[in-house]
Amino acid sequence: MSKYKFTAEYELRASPKMLFPYVSTASGLSQWFASKVNTMPNQQFDFIWDGESHPARLATLRQNKSVKFDFLPANGERDHGYIEFRLDVSDLTQSTFLKITDYSSNTDEADLKALWNGLMDNLREIVGS
Repeated sequence: MSKYKFTAEYELRASPKMLFPYVSTASGLSQWFASKVNTMPNQQFDFIWDGESHPARLATLRQNKSVKFDFLPANGERDHGYIEFRLDVSDLTQSTFLKITDYSSNTDEADLKALWNGLMDNLREIVGS
């Protein structure tokens, strides 16, 4: 199945240090991103959406900067998906931007945009942004 790379950037009124646990820890991600996220051995996470398990491994982590989760291939997939969160601060405005890269089998850009806009609304509500 082919994959689609969706990227979006959102401005948040919170510091990278405050936001980072929400994009890098199971408890933080469970609050806005997935129904539930469990940690597993060997730097693996299990993301639960609609009662379905989606295991991923922590591929990269740069403290207060970025985190990337590679979803483990299912049913012999060669091209597996990933999700990356990157935090950047504008030197000009001192605003924090969360850049999301979602590489998945969902190829409907409008659907992905609506999904991520909703997720960002959840995150903004939690962090008071």
